[in-house]
Amino acid sequence: MLVLKITMVEGRTPEQKAELIRRLAEVAARHFDVPIGEIRTIIYEVGRHEWGIGPMTMAERDAVPPQTGA
Repeated sequence: MLVLKITMVEGRTPEQKAELIRRLAEVAARHFDVPIGEIRTIIYEVGRHEWGIGPMTMAERDAVPPQTGA
């Protein structure tokens, strides 16, 4: 059995996640030469308030207006 663990920021649709699971399982089965039925995929979704980039959460970064070039 092979377990794939994906961590990403929340916001994708169920259809997008299902397609990701399908594609990852196909590639992993082929790459590792294991039956596709032996692949397990777990998606961990993290909120924008729980994901940090540098000293800020993603939610805080979203609230900062983009800077214009000088």
